[in-house]
Order: sequence, then structure tokens, then C-alpha cells
Amino acid sequence: LQTILREKWGFKYLVVSDCGAITDFFTSHKTSSDAVHAAAKGVLSGTDVECVWEGYAYANLPEAVAKGLLTVAQVDEHLVKVLSGRFDLGDMDDDSLVPWANIPKSVLNNAAHRKLALDMARECMTLLRNEGTVLPLKKSGKKIAVVGPNADSAPVLWGNYNGTPVRTITILDGLQSALGKKNIIYDKACDLVENKVTESYFRQASFNGKQGFLATYWNNRDMSGEPVITQQVSSALKLTTAGQHEFASGVQLERFSATYQTEFTATATEEIVFKFGATGSFKLLVNDSLLQSFNNWRTLPSRISFHTERGKKYRVEIRYAQLNNWQANIEFDFGKEVDIDFSGLIKRLQGTDVVVFAGGLSTTLEGEEMPVNYPGFKGGDRTDIQLPEVQRNCLRALKAAGKKVIFVNCSGSAIGLVPETESCDAILQAWYGGESGGQAIAEVLVGDYNPSGKLPITFYKDSTQLGDFENYTMNGRTYRFLQSEPLYPFGFGLSYTHFTIGNAKADKETLGGNDSLQLMIPVSNTGQRSGTEVVQVYIHKTGDDKGPIKTLRAFTKINVAGGKTATAVIKLKREDFEFYNEAIYDMDITPGSYELWYGNSSANADLKKLTITIAK
Repeated sequence: LQTILREKWGFKYLVVSDCGAITDFFTSHKTSSDAVHAAAKGVLSGTDVECVWEGYAYANLPEAVAKGLLTVAQVDEHLVKVLSGRFDLGDMDDDSLVPWANIPKSVLNNAAHRKLALDMARECMTLLRNEGTVLPLKKSGKKIAVVGPNADSAPVLWGNYNGTPVRTITILDGLQSALGKKNIIYDKACDLVENKVTESYFRQASFNGKQGFLATYWNNRDMSGEPVITQQVSSALKLTTAGQHEFASGVQLERFSATYQTEFTATATEEIVFKFGATGSFKLLVNDSLLQSFNNWRTLPSRISFHTERGKKYRVEIRYAQLNNWQANIEFDFGKEVDIDFSGLIKRLQGTDVVVFAGGLSTTLEGEEMPVNYPGFKGGDRTDIQLPEVQRNCLRALKAAGKKVIFVNCSGSAIGLVPETESCDAILQAWYGGESGGQAIAEVLVGDYNPSGKLPITFYKDSTQLGDFENYTMNGRTYRFLQSEPLYPFGFGLSYTHFTIGNAKADKETLGGNDSLQLMIPVSNTGQRSGTEVVQVYIHKTGDDKGPIKTLRAFTKINVAGGKTATAVIKLKREDFEFYNEAIYDMDITPGSYELWYGNSSANADLKKLTITIAK
């Protein structure tokens, strides 16, 4: 922060820590003995502002100064940056002088912003496979099946660190709108990871003779005073304040708490499972014994096995409180787990020839510091890159039943999909599409929108194609250093038409001084439908065996009508030929010969080459 950011690059403005990072010095990382030493180290390392969850370490700076860990002058140096930032933002001015202090509420969820969300989702859709042109789907009035754990999930579209959409269009919503509800058969089919389903005992429980749980709500966080409402809940809990939804009538969206109580008499001696997740403070008690307690800022799936004895009564209680500044969410069910039998699913889908399976991952599986431990997932990280086995088995069963299978993969990272290239006729990489993701996905599937998305990451065949992550060299990592052929290369993406890239013309062969280079690249649409292609330019230093194989340096989108040819214009500056020079520990432009590879993906088969010389 000091030597490179401030001294070398001349950065004069605020540096803010990641939230909780200074606290990590003395709690997790143990690089400081306590908050006093952590605060001093944070300041001396160049951090002006500490972002915190709780326990503000910088509050200990006076003690750090008193102990001689840093000086008042060193604190003042950072204080000046903080105050300068506030002055620059108009924080000390009257609101009438600050434009962003008077933004009307009408700007929220306005038509232009909704259109932007939809446009972004459309452009992100990346078609990876389309065998036999199964896509686009025909609007023929024939029934199709929409199945999978992500088909009717709104949260999966939001991604990590998301805002709170006023409304979210799920994949099921989008397809029902595009094809008509009467033409859609929906079935969840399976969960994301678990290869069992839960036969819910929720309705077998009762409180004061009424089926389900008694829900009690308070408009405070400590369940004190008179409750605002009590009501009976007879189906599994799945509540959220997203979209300004109340947990119950009269319950405010923030600063509230709740209890959910019931009694359950076991009908068998067996192992049952409690399945739950919550954003906020959550406690689960059985017969007044605490089984689980956490305080999460996001909803993560959890499960606890519990042994029951036939005829014995169990009191189940959930205590919940909303967390400051976060939307509230709670999910809960309990019952007996049984193995999934996909034969029942196949029977339910009789009369359909085409199945859209919406699966992949979700932000409950991949993210930052998550208490998740499933096969393939640990702590928010991936222990392998395969599609979860339960989804893989479901796709195989659908294909074996003779269905045309369209796989919509939701994920924020690459997945090894080699078996899916055999069990699926089409694969659409849909990422986490946001509030309008379901509409964008549906528009692509039915052909109302021609996909043009390209992969911003490499999709490897499987985990064995990745090197050991304890090896910090880049060998074999990313398209820049990967020698073997991936499943889907960086920059790859299909369209409902076909493009060919012609021979480029460069306006010069040698760059010197402050020269720039202009490439004119013909792009022909050999199909009948208008479409958008992304022309990409990669650079490699001729003869450099230690550096990257190729590095993306420029790209442009171009729309070409069916049967027509257009010219993509790409400009390269001298700085685009910079690469890291280990000898000087800095970026550097080495004079000499450079290869310019251009095309519509990073795969060698999709690229053509020019040679350019960089003069001294």
C-alpha cells in the first residue's frame, strides 16, 4: 500500500480495509496480539478507514499512541485523507449543494434500471452446446417440462453480496410467460447436492391441538413485551423480507424477532433430520436443549440428524431475530430422508419430449467463508469442479427416458461438464442472472434473443486438468498457460447463426514511440439470422517460452445481419504490448516481434495470426 500504491503509483486517496480485516489480525490470522497492536499495524501499513462488522479496532488508536506503537503525526496523516474524502464528497456541505443528496426515491426500480438489468442478463447468456439445433424451442403449444433445483429459485439469480430486488423473475416464471403456463410441467426433481429427499413431518406436528407450528412475532429483537401477532403455520417455513415482504401482518421489516413452537410425537424409532437456514440470529431447541445456534448475514443450508423413539413426544422451538442492516430470511423443515428414485419423476413427465433442467450451483454453496461441507464443497470453496452427483444422475435418467435435455447451468465458476455433453442436447451457461435472469434465459431458449455471451473463464474438463493449488506457478492455469485442450475455452460462446472471421488488415507493421495500431477484421454472418459476434485479439511475444501462451488485449462486439459481412475495428496502443519483466519487477515493453492472434475464442482453431514489430 505504501511503496507501490502510494509512492510508486502516486495514489493520494482513501484506502479502506475489507470488512473485518483489521480484526482478523488478532482473531483469525494471529499476526497481532490484540486490537491495539492490530489498529497500529493497520494504520502503519497504509489503511485509512476500517470497515467493521463489530468491535471497531481503530477505536484503540489512542491507546496505541500512548504505548508508542505509532505517533499522533502518523494518525493525522491518515485523518487528513479521511477528511479530504469527506470534503470532496460534499459531506460537510448543505444538502442543497450536493446533487446526490437529493436523488428522489422514484429513481429506485425505475423503468430504465429494469431494462438495464434485463439487457445485462441477456448479454451474459453463454450458449455452450446446441446439438441438432434443439434450440431455440418452438412455440408450438406442446408441453415441455421445467425441472431442477434452480428452476423456481429467486435467490440463485441474485448472486453473492446482492441487493434486494423489488421483484425477481425466476427461470420457471420466464418460461411460463414465454410459452404459457398451461404448456409447462414443473417438478423440482432434486436438490442441488443432497441425493436424498425429505418426507416432511411438518404437518404431523401440532401446538395446542392445531397442526403445524405456533408463530409469535415481536417488533423488537429480544422477544420482549407484547407480541404483535401470533398465528399458526402449517407448512414448511420459507420466509423473507426481500421485495418488502413481511413475515406476517404487522411485523416490521427490520428490528423484529420470532419464535416458532410445536410438539411432535414420533411414529417410529428412527433418524430424522432438521433442515434449516437463516439470515439473522437462529436457535433450534428440542426439549429445551440447544441443537444449533448461529448469527449469519446470509442464508446457508444446514442439517442436523436427530434420533427419535416411537411414542415419545418432542418439543421443537425456533428462536429468530433479524440482523442489523440485512434482509431477514428463514427456512425450516424436518422429517425423514429417503433415497431419490427418478422413476417417479419420469412418470410425472409423461407427455413431454423436451426437458429444461435448471441446475448447477448457488450462492449457498460457493462464496466467502461459508459453513458448508458437502461432497465437492467446503467452506465456500470447491474441492472438485464436477456437477453434483445427484444432478448428474437426474440428467442421465432424463436422457435415458428419451427426453431432449436442455441444461441451464447457474454458477459463478467453471464446472466440469464432460458427462453433460453426453446426457444433454444443449447447455446454456446462465451464471447468476439477476432480477430479470429468468426472463433473459427464457428469451434465449425460445429464440426471442440470439445469445452472444462469451466465457470469461476457462471451463476445464474435470479437476484433474487443474494443477495442485499448493503449487503457486501459473503452469497449466487459465487460457494464458494451459497447454492441454479444455472442455470449453476462454472466450467461447455459440449463437443461433454462424460467423466466419476473415483476414485482418493492419494499418502498420511496426509500432514506435506513441504509435497505435488499427486492425480491420471482416466478420461474415453465413446464417440467415442477425446476430452479434465478439471479435477478440490476443498477443504473444515471439520466442517467449516462459511467458503466457497468449493474453487477451482487446475485443469488440459487432452486429451483423444474416448473409452480410461487416468490419470490426480494433485499436491497440503500445501499452497493450506490456508484459511483466522479472528482471526489473515491473511491467515492461520489450522491443521485437509479437504475434497477434484474432478470432472469436481463445482456442487456436478459432484464431488467425498477424506479426507486428515493436521498435525500440
